[in-house]
Amino acid sequence: MIELRQVHKVFNRGKANQVNAVNGVNLSIVEKEFLVIVGSNGSGKTTLLNLVAGSILPSSGHISINETGVTKLPEFKRSEWIARVFQNPLSGTAPDLSIIDNFRLAAIRTQPKGLTIGVNPKFKSQVKDKIASLGMGLENKTEQLMGTLSGGQRQALTLLMSVMDNCKVLLLDEPTAALDPRSAEIVMKTAERLIDEFELTAILVTHNLKDAFTYGNRIIQMAEGKIIKDFDGKEKSALKQNDLFDWFA
Repeated sequence: MIELRQVHKVFNRGKANQVNAVNGVNLSIVEKEFLVIVGSNGSGKTTLLNLVAGSILPSSGHISINETGVTKLPEFKRSEWIARVFQNPLSGTAPDLSIIDNFRLAAIRTQPKGLTIGVNPKFKSQVKDKIASLGMGLENKTEQLMGTLSGGQRQALTLLMSVMDNCKVLLLDEPTAALDPRSAEIVMKTAERLIDEFELTAILVTHNLKDAFTYGNRIIQMAEGKIIKDFDGKEKSALKQNDLFDWFA
């Protein structure tokens, strides 16, 4: 599904502040896999996620998604496959539009735009049903402006919007870092449910070792731009939470 071959990313090449953020990474992520990436600050995990997303392009190497070479494709041209939830709850939504209008934009994210009216009673009913699944009481507030919601509410809605347009890959960029514990739990449980329901291939970058232990079926640790540990299937399920803490000891 996702292939990275000898991928390097160098910032400020040839200057005193040159940073070798990703160093020759080889990584294969199969369809429907839920990969968790952990590592200390500066390990390269967020840069790796950005390389998959297309928000930055590699200095060298090859990236493919669904057997299509995307190495030089910018982010918007990868939207056919990829949806992303950012660390900042303010990202990924239009604050001056209502909840329902945000959902409508998400539903036609990769489709040709016409002049037809998309927010009809059927669409509103479908969106309300999806929002009700969060248990946040927002299903009857779909005309409320997105910008008036709390960070946890926006992040949970962003997750629901990410699967409105048939994406195949979901990128989760520290989605709970700015949230209170209750909101963080709702967001992660919602993510897990959607990944399973829509059979998505997913990548979670996180500093939260409890989430890294709880979610996903594969985990890698990065350091100095390289993958230094890679546990999948039974290996990950056999890990104890203290094992992850020992990785950073």
